[in-house]
Amino acid sequence: MEDSQIVELYWQRNEYAISETQQKYGQYCFAIANQILYNDQDAEEIVNDAYAGAWNAIPPHKPEILRTFIGKITRQLSLKKLREKTAEKRGGGEIHIAFDELEECVPTGYSIEDHMEIQEITNAMNRFLDVLSEDERRVFLCRYWYFDSISDIAKRFGFGQSKVKMMLLRTRNKLLAHLKTEGVVI
Repeated sequence: MEDSQIVELYWQRNEYAISETQQKYGQYCFAIANQILYNDQDAEEIVNDAYAGAWNAIPPHKPEILRTFIGKITRQLSLKKLREKTAEKRGGGEIHIAFDELEECVPTGYSIEDHMEIQEITNAMNRFLDVLSEDERRVFLCRYWYFDSISDIAKRFGFGQSKVKMMLLRTRNKLLAHLKTEGVVI
């Protein structure tokens, strides 16, 4: 079934929308959640919560790309669950390492008052991703969107780990320069 048909089922409040979403994007969502949480049970719970999140968000939202929409919900719920699980015990894991690597490029400390700045950063990041080569963009997103480990990225692309690390370092340096040029980072 096409995404537009599934979204239409959500708009009609037809519960079949969830089973179609599960059939089409269940493995994709599970992979996102499990890569962040490293726990099958937690990942399954998050995926089910993502379906409920989609049910509650559609309508009023009408996503053009359902895969991205449900993936984003899954990622946000997974990160929230991870924060809850690690609230008292920080450290370890690819996510914390990835965030540490990006820390010098992107300001932290989100609050409601910072919403406009975050939107500005998002737009600048999207413009930055548009100018990267396909390999740079894919490696960057694997690391900082999907939180893949360096070794997993190296295997996926057939690169050595040192090449992946160097590619990420150079891309982060380009990102920092781009954000300075855009006036997002001083």
